[in-house]
Amino acid sequence: MTNDLENEPVNEQEAAVGLEEKQPIKLEVNVETKSSCVRHVMVNIPREEIDRYFSKQFDELLPKAEVPGFRIGRAPRKLVENKFRKQVADQVKGSLLMDSLTQISEEQEFSAISEPDLDFEKVKLPDEGPLKYEFDIEVRPEFELPNWKGMNLERPEHEFTDDDITERLNHFSSQMAEYETIDEGAKENDHIVANVTSTFDGEVISSVEGITIQVLQKLSLADAEIDEFKKLVNGKKAGDSVSTTVTVSEFSEVENLQGKEVEVEFAITEVKRASLGSEEEIAEKLGMESVEQLRTVIGTSLEQKLQYAQRQSVRDQICKLLTESADWELPQDLLRRQSKREMERAVIEMRSSGFSEPEIQAQENSLRRNAIQRTETLLKEHFILEKIAEEEEVEDLPGDYDLEIAKIAAQRNDSPRRVRARLEREGQMDSLRNMIIEDKVISLIEENAEFKATKYKPDDQSDTTAINFFVAGSPDNIPEAKYEPGESAELPNTVERD
Repeated sequence: MTNDLENEPVNEQEAAVGLEEKQPIKLEVNVETKSSCVRHVMVNIPREEIDRYFSKQFDELLPKAEVPGFRIGRAPRKLVENKFRKQVADQVKGSLLMDSLTQISEEQEFSAISEPDLDFEKVKLPDEGPLKYEFDIEVRPEFELPNWKGMNLERPEHEFTDDDITERLNHFSSQMAEYETIDEGAKENDHIVANVTSTFDGEVISSVEGITIQVLQKLSLADAEIDEFKKLVNGKKAGDSVSTTVTVSEFSEVENLQGKEVEVEFAITEVKRASLGSEEEIAEKLGMESVEQLRTVIGTSLEQKLQYAQRQSVRDQICKLLTESADWELPQDLLRRQSKREMERAVIEMRSSGFSEPEIQAQENSLRRNAIQRTETLLKEHFILEKIAEEEEVEDLPGDYDLEIAKIAAQRNDSPRRVRARLEREGQMDSLRNMIIEDKVISLIEENAEFKATKYKPDDQSDTTAINFFVAGSPDNIPEAKYEPGESAELPNTVERD
């Protein structure tokens, strides 16, 4: 055991090393503009900086170095340098790269939106001369903010009546119905259970077993659509198979099948028919005290969807006005990565606005089929809204997250704690943050806008059923249904159940 006097010089040395680490690196950095959102960066680190980092690493290693024939920390520096040169070189390279990249991000005028496209393994630390490396990096485009104050906007308005609530309740009751297997041919509003297989040139490219599908006019798939699904399966029983051809979305992630026709077969294993319950039975199933309370909740749901439609309408107008002069080119790789986040944000917003899972699935499928094109517009809008947020000092606050998570929890009849944990586990908190910031900026724009009321036209998808099945094959290759009949319908702000 050493005494305090023996430790004191080491502590002073470590303190000195710590101060030295804060010194900036003498860098030569050249930046080339490859496009509006891509910069090519070339870095030159002079030899003196490499030697300084080597010296720093050996300063830290000397007190701990174990060399045969010497006590720990007592070997001559030259011997330690020769013995551990290769080991220290890897540390020096890593430190130089990380420190120089951090310094570049702080000193350069561009604002990075991705990690550098740099292969650390391919960067070699030279025995002599400077260290050179280069990389591409995606950055926020530079642009002048368009005039966002004093916009003339339209907003749909509507006052819901008892008839509106009754119509919505009838639609909801079909989702809450009990389903029984029947030995009859399928007809409209029935559900079929089927094994679904898609093939191209005779080869199976995607399949799923036991997926449940409601028989409606249209079937929305994740990357395609069948316009006459009801006609296709009408009268078919368990044991029957039907096939049709569909066109894969031009924005499918399976590039070699974009725009191609594939065959989809439905091997029906079961037909189920609903036994509709009364309003009283539905209210009881949901744990409500009366039909009046159920109708009140339905009315709240309709109001939430109107508010969602208003936000979407106003936002679409704002987006169009803000981005009409945004002619910057966006990298395709960036658009593909961002499309997933835009999808996540859209789903989060629909959940907090009272949409059921089948409705969300149908909208999600629709958005996915033109995801890249839509993402390009939304990403340009995002950059503009972020810049407005910075100039107007708009921030996300802890209470904002609590409010949005509480909305989603109420819609899904779940606890806010579990919803937050799920969002964090699935990496969706960034999407929630973007939604919060952008909504605040949109509200700021609305405060400075002039509005004209228009007629509300609900996005009626009552003739469309949706499943999460990729006919061209999904990225994880595990397509599956998201709901079963009688399990999918959800109402916002329902009372807590025991």
